Amino acid sequence: MNVRRRLAAPRAAARKSTTRINTAGIAVAAATALTIGSLSACSSDSSAADGSGKLDVVASFYPLQFLAERIGGDHVSVNTLTEPGQEPHDLEISAKQTAQLQESDVALYLKNLQPSVDEAIGQSEVRSKVDAATLTSLEKHGNEVGGHAAEHDDHGHEGEEGEEGSGLDPHIWLDPVKYAEVAEGVGKAFEKADPDHAAAYKKNTATLVKQLHGLDTGFKDGLKDTKTKVFITTHSAFGYLAERYGLTEEAINGLDPESEPSANRVKDLEKMARADGVSTVFYETLVSDKTAKTIAADADLRTDVLDPIEGITEKSRGDDYIQVMESNLKALQKALGAK
Repeated sequence: MNVRRRLAAPRAAARKSTTRINTAGIAVAAATALTIGSLSACSSDSSAADGSGKLDVVASFYPLQFLAERIGGDHVSVNTLTEPGQEPHDLEISAKQTAQLQESDVALYLKNLQPSVDEAIGQSEVRSKVDAATLTSLEKHGNEVGGHAAEHDDHGHEGEEGEEGSGLDPHIWLDPVKYAEVAEGVGKAFEKADPDHAAAYKKNTATLVKQLHGLDTGFKDGLKDTKTKVFITTHSAFGYLAERYGLTEEAINGLDPESEPSANRVKDLEKMARADGVSTVFYETLVSDKTAKTIAADADLRTDVLDPIEGITEKSRGDDYIQVMESNLKALQKALGAK
């Protein structure tokens, strides 16, 4: 009898019960979804977003990639925006690279070297944006350091040289001392972004800085006694190096490696080469060597590679920054007649 009464209960009561069950189910589902969403959001904000548990670093080009890898060690995942063999100045950011930037923890770049990178990083939501230019001091360099070409210039093309030398030189990594200052700044940025591994970053930074200071000593000792202090390059990438070690860089072009020299500039370089006993015209691996070889042939000079280390390729004389810089030192010693 009781069973029949329960079966005969009003349908409204059944509907009410069902509604309570559905409402409870929806509430549980909503709470679960909210929890999962919160966990996902936390994960995307952490260095484990890519599933590796490492600090996700994007470097704009090789010199900053090298620092990130050496300082970060096993605790970082490093991607570079400039592919090996690609001229950094010409880089245009792709949609894929823009997305990669958005997902990174740290972005390393050098402002005013790659305009498309500057724009992409400026518009991104990367938590740590590290501009290497703020970690050391920049200087102005043109076709030559110290105005050396004017001594051999009967026509006084001051306006022409002044215009080319009006910007700040971004090639700070070619001075081991300035590069060490940048390394220290990158190390501190990593410590802040990933405190759990701060001790490792500090240790790796100290090791790298010591190695760069050793490289500096090698250049000082290797270039202190030479027959000439003047060298010719494709473009003025080595201004900081020249300043550091008491040399004079004469560049065929200005800071832009793709620009064409004027006829007067070529004539001045040939005259200067004869006057100063210059033996070699240096060219680089990522830019055409045609102009350098033409000038060398006209002035009866040798050619050789002086690498600005904007990228490592199979043509590079070394596997990393340190090795290529050591090769650069040997090339300079030979060209300058080191004793």
